[in-house]
Amino acid sequence: MLPPYGRAMAERATVPSGSWPTPITSALLVRAAARLGEVTVDSGDLWWSESRPGEAGRSALVRRSPDGAVTDVLPSPWNARTRVHEYGGGAWTVAEGVLWFTEFSDQRLYRLAPGDPAPVAVTAEPPVPSGVRFADLRAVPGGVLAVRETHTASGAAADVVNEVVRVADDGTVEVLVSGPDFVSDPRPGPGGELAWLQWDHPTMPWDAAQLVVRTAGGAETVVAGDPGESVVQPVWEPDGGLLFFSDRTDVWSLYRWRPEGGVEEVLDVGADLAGPQWQFGASRVALFPGGRLVVAVPAEAGEQLAVREADGELRTLPTPGYASFRSLTASGDAVVVGAGGPAAEPVVLRVPLDGSAPEVLRPARDLGLDPAWFSRPERVSFPTPDGGTGIGTAHALVYPPANPDVRAPEGELPPLLVVVHGGPTAAAVPVLNLEVQYWTSRGFCVADVDYRGSTGYGRRYRDALQGRWGVVDLDDVIACARYLAEAGRVDPARMAIRGGSAGGFTTLAALAMRPGTFSAGASHFGVADLGALARDTHKFESRYLDGLVAPWPERADVYEERSPLTHVDTLDTPLAVFQGDEDRIVPLEQAEAIVAALRERGVPHAYLLFAGEQHGFRKAENIRAALDGELSFYAQVWGFDLPADEGIEPIEVVR
Repeated sequence: MLPPYGRAMAERATVPSGSWPTPITSALLVRAAARLGEVTVDSGDLWWSESRPGEAGRSALVRRSPDGAVTDVLPSPWNARTRVHEYGGGAWTVAEGVLWFTEFSDQRLYRLAPGDPAPVAVTAEPPVPSGVRFADLRAVPGGVLAVRETHTASGAAADVVNEVVRVADDGTVEVLVSGPDFVSDPRPGPGGELAWLQWDHPTMPWDAAQLVVRTAGGAETVVAGDPGESVVQPVWEPDGGLLFFSDRTDVWSLYRWRPEGGVEEVLDVGADLAGPQWQFGASRVALFPGGRLVVAVPAEAGEQLAVREADGELRTLPTPGYASFRSLTASGDAVVVGAGGPAAEPVVLRVPLDGSAPEVLRPARDLGLDPAWFSRPERVSFPTPDGGTGIGTAHALVYPPANPDVRAPEGELPPLLVVVHGGPTAAAVPVLNLEVQYWTSRGFCVADVDYRGSTGYGRRYRDALQGRWGVVDLDDVIACARYLAEAGRVDPARMAIRGGSAGGFTTLAALAMRPGTFSAGASHFGVADLGALARDTHKFESRYLDGLVAPWPERADVYEERSPLTHVDTLDTPLAVFQGDEDRIVPLEQAEAIVAALRERGVPHAYLLFAGEQHGFRKAENIRAALDGELSFYAQVWGFDLPADEGIEPIEVVR
């Protein structure tokens, strides 16, 4: 019987895991790479943003005209990227060909009209460099609505002010909403209304957010958002109805508010239809004439698009090969979306509502690879300690090794790489990620863990991490590793854990506080000191840990107890650390403190510091150095050879 990829096992070369030759190199990872951002349609033109590692990570804006011609709207070095909340999103909007965007270098608003030779700055140079920022842009006659974030010379998170403003074409700014700690989604209604979301410390928008409507006469109504209810993504209907997603029944479902009739349920499929608002500008529903709408609904292998007819009937649309959808936008008799799948990098897809075949409008890059090189994820659920949560099961996407040319020696089990996603209020996504395939094509098994606290499983699963970050997430990543080892799928002596940001915290905490399961690890800009994070991070997340850990500073003892830096005396597992020197979310000092502790204890470690990088690496050369450096680190720790033809420079391991 032939193996899945068609070549008889006996014909394959035998190579130790980790050393497998593969075309999925770090060079391929960044070659012509472009991370797809938001998608919209304007006057028949398709617009999208894409982050390009080969251009120092700048966010380019691209337009596709009806005749298929594709052009860069903003040439380098223009960079349409906002720093509001530090995670950005909603940095641009377009209406009737007029583009508004936030330029990353100075965070000012710029305007580009058809025929203009270059963008024109609309807002003034702020007194504090990049101190006045704009996001969640929405064009209106004569100007644009935006969330404005104002920073002071103090640099203190407590002094940052977030407001909804209207910026006119001449730069005049009118403050529309001020007072709440946070605001988002300013949306003008068909009758002169204004809708927006607001929330206050210490809640995050996925904990509780209110949806407010102000009439043209100035009367305000809180439409939805009781304590313990998260409301996201309001969308006006032409007749004055207001759609929104709420998790009032455990999962984010779709509701409608009418001034004369209150709130009614529109669609509840028993699973999350929306997600957490880390970035502005998300769109999970597209509206069509006659009361039809399109949503992305959870399915066994990820998501699928579905039309909800005016009579309530739900009809799925064929999108073979795709399992994740974002930026849903109506375009005539079709929905335009950003789409990806287990063997497909993100594309822009036009999906007709009549069920005919979808059309790719913005293709993925040509990788030149046979699909046999791609490992497909398997959804796995595994037992984990209850820990007082009432939930004893966690989940993961497990990617087995995949290489059509080689096999491991007889009896050798693959090394395991447990991946911990950031957030922690986030989730693993079943979309082709060459960073995962980089490992699986070399003989690694990769487990992308949706530990308790992850999204996509309802509020109860998400809230299981409340007060328990640094406890149940550790239980879950360890339980996943042991589950796979006990099933005979991986080598228990070669199990590593890696993560970035919040995932880096779980990585560091698992190694320092639960030693014995993992024999190596890698922290990418990971949190090492919870107390320092609570004191020093930016406004958006400055009270995030009140819910995840405990109120700060009243329970500083809990922060100290759960911080990896407190437990460096038990940190004896080889560790690689990767950090950007301009990271505002997890400052450089945290990485340096961990490295100093490793050096003092004589623990094998490697450290790469990247100049000019912030929270997450955007430059091609740094993405490559971090990935190849991590592989080299595991090779030195576990004793396998690097593939000779890639020319990977071994990372320095300090012992």
